[in-house]
Amino acid sequence: MSDQAISTLCPAAGRDDRKSAAVAPSGSVQARVVRDFAEARRLLRHPDARQAGFLADLVNKVSLVRAPILYQHGAEHRRQRGATARFFAPRVVTTAYRALMERTSDDLIGRLRGAGRADLDQLGLEMAVTIAAEIVGLTDSDRSGMARRFGALVSGMPQGGSRVAMVLGLARGQARSLNVFLRDVKPAIASRRRQRRDDVISHLLDEGYSEREILTECLTYGAAGMITTREFITMAGWHLLEDAALCDRFRDGDEAARIGILEEILRLEPVVGMLFRRIDTETAGVALDVRGANADEAAVGGCPHRLDPDRRTADKVGGAGLAFGDGEHRCPGAQVALQEAAIFLDRLLRVPGIRLARKPDIGWNPLIAGYELRGATLALDGMAS
Repeated sequence: MSDQAISTLCPAAGRDDRKSAAVAPSGSVQARVVRDFAEARRLLRHPDARQAGFLADLVNKVSLVRAPILYQHGAEHRRQRGATARFFAPRVVTTAYRALMERTSDDLIGRLRGAGRADLDQLGLEMAVTIAAEIVGLTDSDRSGMARRFGALVSGMPQGGSRVAMVLGLARGQARSLNVFLRDVKPAIASRRRQRRDDVISHLLDEGYSEREILTECLTYGAAGMITTREFITMAGWHLLEDAALCDRFRDGDEAARIGILEEILRLEPVVGMLFRRIDTETAGVALDVRGANADEAAVGGCPHRLDPDRRTADKVGGAGLAFGDGEHRCPGAQVALQEAAIFLDRLLRVPGIRLARKPDIGWNPLIAGYELRGATLALDGMAS
């Protein structure tokens, strides 16, 4: 197949398997919105495209010697991405972090078995925090407490509204950021000043980053590597636990097949629904509608709102579409998120009598332009709902 249209006659016209469709905002965005897959990918790869979302304007006003990697551009960004690529390379993920993923999954599943019930989103958060913390180097504080602190950060950021609300939101966010610094980041920095390790914080110290700059990077990795992965694990678990045939296929397949299913779920339900870029020739910037682009039949085929593990996409269109972004700011932790989700969910779905006793509440977080899932209660047969 080529990048040309691959649309086919949909045998299930009108079918929509998306669980997040109802909460995704349909109102206008103060920018040109792009829903065409090829155009969105072209803009993400544009050499002059700069990050314009996720508080970019606010961060650009903060006095830092170095901008966080999320907001860097051009040669400096490529240098930093190249220097940190070793922490996220597929081979490194498999050799350095797989055992931790398996051990953490076993611990979480053991807790579920012992209690007979647990919240899937909480297990997902602890899984994501444990793995991301190891990669970043946040290993010198209480893990469960760190999960709560990073979880609180997103709701503490300014997200629009009146001027007073913005000021109060910013103050809350700064207070929570300070809490993360004192309890999680500062102890990790002190430990690595005594002895470097093979992690991001050690690398940043070698690069001469200040404590404030290291905190900003940790907050970036925290939001990207912990918060979004929690939502992804919860959403994937929700789909699998409610679809017996899909669940059987997931359990019976090898890891490549399981990751393929997860990519299709992520294509259908991207955690970050909108990416914003500013290009020199467009002062107003552009809003790249990931949900819309991932439903472009020219790229992903017919029945784009159907969850189809056998989906055939166009050439050079990955299974997850643009859910991990593209271009120089494509998510570096994509392989990490997919592998930890595959390992954790494989163990979860093999627990005898596992069921979803309560569907999650679903909301929309305007900061990450994505869905939030809370209260997805897991239980074992014989336990009260």
